[in-house]
Amino acid sequence: MTVGRFAPSPSGRMHLGNLFTALLAWLSVRSQNGKMLLRIEDLDPDRSKEEYIDALRDDLLWLGLTYDEEMPLQSTRAERYKKAFDQLPTYPCYCSRSELHDASAPHASDGAPIYAGTCRNLTEAERKTKTRPPAWRVRVPDTAIAFTDGVFGDQQENLAEACGDFIVRRSDGVYAYQLAVVCDDADGGVTEVVRGCDLLRSTARQIWLYQMLGLPVPHFYHVPLLVAPDGKRLSKREKSLDMAHLRERFRPEQLVGLLAFLAKLTDTPAPVEAAELIDVFSWEKIGKDPITADSLLSFGKRFDSV
Repeated sequence: MTVGRFAPSPSGRMHLGNLFTALLAWLSVRSQNGKMLLRIEDLDPDRSKEEYIDALRDDLLWLGLTYDEEMPLQSTRAERYKKAFDQLPTYPCYCSRSELHDASAPHASDGAPIYAGTCRNLTEAERKTKTRPPAWRVRVPDTAIAFTDGVFGDQQENLAEACGDFIVRRSDGVYAYQLAVVCDDADGGVTEVVRGCDLLRSTARQIWLYQMLGLPVPHFYHVPLLVAPDGKRLSKREKSLDMAHLRERFRPEQLVGLLAFLAKLTDTPAPVEAAELIDVFSWEKIGKDPITADSLLSFGKRFDSV
């Protein structure tokens, strides 16, 4: 059975881009008569709020994106993450944020620093001289990880060159996203992961973690991002595009109709219920290029005509 999931973070109300990913994940599962899971990714205790968790559940059901099971909150799974952490070749890293982002250090194409291995081979005596709490990194191999994405096709990445040893536990003791989602998806029996293409670079790291932990690797589908007219990705800071404002102005079928149109599942942005799109869904229709989302005023004009 196909098992998919939608995994939002409760750091704010969902915005139109979150809904776009949620709809495609839901349609892919439902078109295969599969099982849909909801997972609340509340790893970050400083940003996660209970009010947003309740809103996430309500917003999805309001849109007709039902789920079959809700997975345990990530904040309750520290023991599971520790078990996986203990199986990995890790070491403490004492580098500060400013040291990691030093302009002279190598950076990936997205500006993220490539870890130079500064703390990789510190002796025990050298570690004892450090005063700041360490993060923990995992030693990655100098080999290529290859996979085929359901939207972007064949991919290959050498972890040593693309990111270097990456963090699996933060200095505050919180386990990192890369490790947590691997454990969560494996424990949930997830067979396909649908998410925004901004996470495409995380995939090789996660596949390697699956392999290191002896866990089955799901299929990945990275969907294009919805962006503002200036080309910037949508953010939860854009309050005019979050669910609190969208629900005040539009019916659920209007929003679903617009998202289906942006995904090229329909020829017009006419209102439609999510369940009506199951029979027309196909990954072959989904493109790779960023999709420009109009302003809220444009949404209103478009809806007024249908």
